[in-house]
Amino acid sequence: MSTKKLLILPGDGIGPEVMREVARVAAWLSRRRGITFDISEDLVGGASLAEYGVPIREEVVQKAREADAVLFGSVGDPKWAHVGFDKRPEVAILKLRQELGLFANLRPAKVFDALVDASTLKPDVVRGLDIMIVRETVGGIYFGEPRGIETLPDGERRGINTEVYTTREIERVARVAFDLARKRQNSVCSVEKCNVMESGLLWKEVVTDLHAREYSDVTLSHMLADNCAMQLVRNPRQFDVIVTGNLFGDILSDLASMLTGSLGMLPSATLGAVHSDGRRPALYEPIHGSAPDIAGRGIANPIAQILSFAMLLRYSFSMLAEADMIEKAVAAVLATGLRTADIMSEGMARVGTDVMGDAIVRELDKLQG
Repeated sequence: MSTKKLLILPGDGIGPEVMREVARVAAWLSRRRGITFDISEDLVGGASLAEYGVPIREEVVQKAREADAVLFGSVGDPKWAHVGFDKRPEVAILKLRQELGLFANLRPAKVFDALVDASTLKPDVVRGLDIMIVRETVGGIYFGEPRGIETLPDGERRGINTEVYTTREIERVARVAFDLARKRQNSVCSVEKCNVMESGLLWKEVVTDLHAREYSDVTLSHMLADNCAMQLVRNPRQFDVIVTGNLFGDILSDLASMLTGSLGMLPSATLGAVHSDGRRPALYEPIHGSAPDIAGRGIANPIAQILSFAMLLRYSFSMLAEADMIEKAVAAVLATGLRTADIMSEGMARVGTDVMGDAIVRELDKLQG
């Protein structure tokens, strides 16, 4: 197999700390499985602002275009709150999504058996939970035009954002959801607000038509976004794959993440279209953010970043055995009672970032035999 090109962008806050634990897992793959990567690393977010005055340079975007996959840490820091919107650290991830055409965000919400008591919901509600939320990421209200803040003739100010979706945008993200469902429990729930939004009505019509033409073997249901939020708390195990637009996906995926007990546990992937040469641009990142309040203290949970790497192996490099091994190693470590601060509970052993990384590598050694 040819060497895969991997671009690593640690970013801000706890990003570099948790990314170091991924480097240890990658080193283990090289040492014990004979798998090596052509790895390059660069600055994004506040780290890039401090060094270059911009949240992401064009050279970095080009590196991302040329890579087989991008592993992203996190961006954001309160010290950059004074800069203009176009210079905020978060622009880095938005620009990568736009420039690489990354339109389908995959956010799993899975409850590990050892963490069933970490959720704020009752154990019998979340035990065995395994949801995949597919969020459209380059359309909708976050990118629609017109947008902005204007001053009206009477001096009052008005903020404008526009929800816009086309048939093509809806179809391509729905295809990702249907294809994923075929490899899971074969069920898709499409979520929108067709009762009050024309864009939601179009979404429902397009998903329904696509299902009838190409995916009639998959069970399809529809749900209003507000009801979906309620159902995720009431009976989350009814869902397999949820597909929805940018705004609702942003909200619902964060809601679903807390069913698992901690943002520090959850990875994500954002995929683009398959190119003519078979390559598919993709970016992988934890959903927990930069957490500047705990940066540099060595207490961050590295599991979401490590599981993001496992998703990268699975979806970009088709290394299914290695992805499975990493996920099993994480589950085994949690079963031993090791916990970082965010998932700590009575009777467990509290550890820091590096000790959690050590334990996962040791479990990989056991699985390798």
